[in-house]
Amino acid sequence: FYVGFWLHDKTTAAQWQAFIEKSMHRALSAGTLWGLAGLSFIAVYREVFETILFFQALWVQTDAPGRNMALAGVIVGAGVLAMLAWVVFRYSMRLPLRQFFRLSGLLMFVLALVFAGKGVAALQEAGYIQISPINAPRIDLLGIYPNLQGLLLQGALLLLGLYLWYGLPGRRSSRG
Repeated sequence: FYVGFWLHDKTTAAQWQAFIEKSMHRALSAGTLWGLAGLSFIAVYREVFETILFFQALWVQTDAPGRNMALAGVIVGAGVLAMLAWVVFRYSMRLPLRQFFRLSGLLMFVLALVFAGKGVAALQEAGYIQISPINAPRIDLLGIYPNLQGLLLQGALLLLGLYLWYGLPGRRSSRG
């Protein structure tokens, strides 16, 4: 959840570029290029590891058609990533960082809402949290279930997200 707002906060390309240049300058002046390379490797490895863990959990919890869809998602995602990388390298395009980080942050926020709803539902199914049914729609794909506990958590996350996106004092100028 926090990572999405961190990404959103980095939407200003100039700030992001200054951050990268400052980090590079600090690493180069201190002679810690290996440290920077190691840190970069760990950051990328961590993301890959988290992605593998996510798909492994998804794989275990789904049936054969769900596994086929997950595999199709991996293939399509890898294809889109490869195509985007090819376009960027071939045509020396610069990615619009502001829009990229804004969209990434929004996507992670939506995923946080979905995972919160599905997590509460799983805990309820396991008997760890009571179920207080209410008259509301059930939308499995979005993690929306007709119970008070899940909807309260998702509502709280939504309010927190809106506050972080629009209401943080002194940050409105960088949000555009």
